[in-house]
Amino acid sequence: MAETMQGLKRSARCAEIGKESIGREVTLMGWVQKSRNKGGIVFVDLRDRSGVMQLIFENGSIDEEGFEKAGKLRSEFVIAAVGIVEARSGAVNPNLPTGEIELRVHKLRVLAESETPPFPIEEDSRTKEELRLKHRYLDLRRPDLQRNLMMRSRVTALTRNFFTEEGFLEIETPMLMKSTPEGARDYLVPSRVHPGSFYALPQSPQIYKQLLMCSGYDRYFQIARCFRDEDLRADRQPEFTQIDLEMSFVDVDDVIDVNERLLARLFREILGVEVSLPIQRMTWKEAMERFGSDKPDLRFGMELRDVTDVVRGCGFGVFTGAIEQGGSVRGINAEGLGAMPRKKIDKLVSFAKEFGAKGLAYVALAEDGSRKASFAKFMSEEEMDALIKAMDGKAGDLLLFAADQDKVVFDVLGNLRLELARGQELLDKDVYRFVWITEFPLLEWSEEEERYTAMHHPFTMPMEEDLGLLDTEPGKVRAKAYDIVLNGTELGGGSVRIHQDHIQEKMFQVLGFSMEEAHEQFGFLLQAFRYGVPPHAGLAYGLDRLVMLMAGEDSIRDVIAFPKMKDASDLMAEAPGPVSSRQLEELQIALTTEG
Repeated sequence: MAETMQGLKRSARCAEIGKESIGREVTLMGWVQKSRNKGGIVFVDLRDRSGVMQLIFENGSIDEEGFEKAGKLRSEFVIAAVGIVEARSGAVNPNLPTGEIELRVHKLRVLAESETPPFPIEEDSRTKEELRLKHRYLDLRRPDLQRNLMMRSRVTALTRNFFTEEGFLEIETPMLMKSTPEGARDYLVPSRVHPGSFYALPQSPQIYKQLLMCSGYDRYFQIARCFRDEDLRADRQPEFTQIDLEMSFVDVDDVIDVNERLLARLFREILGVEVSLPIQRMTWKEAMERFGSDKPDLRFGMELRDVTDVVRGCGFGVFTGAIEQGGSVRGINAEGLGAMPRKKIDKLVSFAKEFGAKGLAYVALAEDGSRKASFAKFMSEEEMDALIKAMDGKAGDLLLFAADQDKVVFDVLGNLRLELARGQELLDKDVYRFVWITEFPLLEWSEEEERYTAMHHPFTMPMEEDLGLLDTEPGKVRAKAYDIVLNGTELGGGSVRIHQDHIQEKMFQVLGFSMEEAHEQFGFLLQAFRYGVPPHAGLAYGLDRLVMLMAGEDSIRDVIAFPKMKDASDLMAEAPGPVSSRQLEELQIALTTEG
């Protein structure tokens, strides 16, 4: 039978007590992790968010009624225990912060009983994620998830403190805004007051934070909730949190400087890791050519090599055909994997095909000096020797090649590089390699829409020296944009914004917008820009991704209290779900059925 606290006050959390408290009376409250009844003595591990404390109940130390209640304690019962801190009478547990002490209980309250949980409450749970998310309130009791969420809270608090010290103002922007078709799909919210009209939930506070710069607020930040109706992956959710900021009268270096100092403080104070400043910078072009990715993982080598000129005119049609079509031939040297069995190589070929490769050419260099190449019969000994030399190939190495348009080659080899690193366990989670990626292309061609689209957004400033190319070769224009990447994951991105009318109008023209269409979508921003807009720039981090990497997790679901599944559903709350016909009538919404 559950009891009330009857005036008891918790004096400390379980793991906040140390040897210095021996002899003191304390009151602890929490959940029973496990209970061991040894007849005349009962041992209980009590758990709260700080950790675990061993409780000891013994006849003579507690009255008979209390001892009887202790013997009936089960996993996840909620209890209050009053007792004296003692040095452990049994073996010390070096794995616990409280492993040298225990609490000899003389007063017990059972505050709530519990049914047997559907899965054990334990670290590194092997229970299926679907079952854990269905009972997320239980899953969140796991010590590893609690540590993650406490870390997230510290990251948020330190971020707020840092930006406040730097003269930033925390300002909230609307959650209900106008839908803008550019970018990912919006989540739409019907208006009851304006039938047939819809708000959109913000994909980011982008437009509003630029308006704040127009309004003279100079330095803004926000821990912002954002929403995107898009296909999900391990590091994506339909609703997520951004550390969002904008600054006036600045350029690229100013934004990078303040954010490097933020990252250095977070990693120092939370992980005890010193981030070496300044953080390395790399242009988008260099990142693609060396790593096949604009979010390169620098914890290992295995860089791409361009061998187009080496194989130009060779006898292998796959190579020469790609070159004739304006593509390239590039390779990676998987050092020490020359003895990889054919079956594993075939798996790599299949993996490469998932990213658009028609195939994967390879040369395996045996330790005895012999070699086996999938295209040996098409190339002379001299041509093969030149190719191996260009790849710095040596005995014991495996050389892998892709030949196609650059975009395909980069995608194939960039992903293959990561797959090989995973297989060789080269991705050390205790190593943190940051890099800024700069000078992104301003535009990318959309085959589907048959027009240029903005790689970031329509308000990104081109590099000044490339402005003349907007009329002649828009695809070659570089942006004053920058992403911060950690261990192959994009943490955040930003850019210098356009603040001059004639450049913004030119940008809309290149994107295929008439000025009427531009004003229809972004009218209030363009109107504001007529009244004196300062040069400004900003950046936004994915808070979930940042904490995921700091916590050493593989999924952002492990650092979000109540995440969604891959299909954007909430198994616990059973959302999304149907609504009543009355609600639909109020919104003047009619549902259609398929077929």
